[in-house]
Amino acid sequence: MKLFYTPNITDNKSYVLNETESKHAIKVLRLTINDIITLVDGKGCFYEAKIVSDHHKKCEVEIVKTIFEQKKNPSLHIAIAPTKNNDRLEWLIEKATEIGISEITPIICDNSERKVLKTDRLEKRAIAAMKQSLKATLPQINAPCKYSDIISKEFSREKYIAHCYSENQTHFKKCYESGKDAIVLIGPEGDFSKNEVELALKNNFKPISLGESRLRTETAGLYICNAFNFINE
Repeated sequence: MKLFYTPNITDNKSYVLNETESKHAIKVLRLTINDIITLVDGKGCFYEAKIVSDHHKKCEVEIVKTIFEQKKNPSLHIAIAPTKNNDRLEWLIEKATEIGISEITPIICDNSERKVLKTDRLEKRAIAAMKQSLKATLPQINAPCKYSDIISKEFSREKYIAHCYSENQTHFKKCYESGKDAIVLIGPEGDFSKNEVELALKNNFKPISLGESRLRTETAGLYICNAFNFINE
């Protein structure tokens, strides 16, 4: 399947691919008039389309059919501290997109090793992963925010915080109930501070464990994503 990202697509019968996707279609894949491709809007829909103009900067297509993505799981939002090595966070974004995640928010914590983060590369990595895994939904990647800001927000979903302090936390797979939307907070290398954990508990976040192993930040994020989707299969 030749998949192209078209976030601004509408119900109109014709659409012009942006310059990047046009170049990929015409210059790289050497597609031409009447070739059939698949468009994805990142919002849950695929579109079957036929090329009607094979310009390498403004490839125009005619939409033949709209195909909705079949299954939609409950929504998972992971709020995670950026890793010191940005490649590791990009890796998480890629794998979480392939598995299935709804929203990701980088959070700046007391022990964060990285406090400045640009999301452009993360979004590009997510788009590539969506296309590679043949998904129709692109996760929402939010701008970085302070830990205190996300803690104080109102969420109409189950709220969890994963931390390593010994407080008899319940394992995620035992306390999460399938079918429910959830947000999970994951801290930096070195974990959340004690004050941050106390603040989360005061705001009705449930403390959870991810097992006995001490996981890297990005591994913990992927663990949650995989467990959430497995429970909801």
